[in-house]
Amino acid sequence: MIQHKNISDIDLQTKIRTKNILFGGNKNLKIYGTLNCKSGKRMKRENRVFFSSEKEAHNNKYRPCGHCMKTAYKKWKNETDTIKKNL
Repeated sequence: MIQHKNISDIDLQTKIRTKNILFGGNKNLKIYGTLNCKSGKRMKRENRVFFSSEKEAHNNKYRPCGHCMKTAYKKWKNETDTIKKNL
């Protein structure tokens, strides 16, 4: 996970171009999504983090964005609801 405030704009652009960064997230809300998500583009730089894969985001306890990753979000939501029912 890379925090936006800790990377220069040039390094960020290079990592995106070389596909070393594929997803962005909000560290306060623990949500990740695609780099072109409208919600993600509105967040403050100090709250933004980047991931190289969905697995990395999951390992850091982030959930999929409900706007740009509808299928993954629905799957996450169903799993969460099932866990809550079993408690």
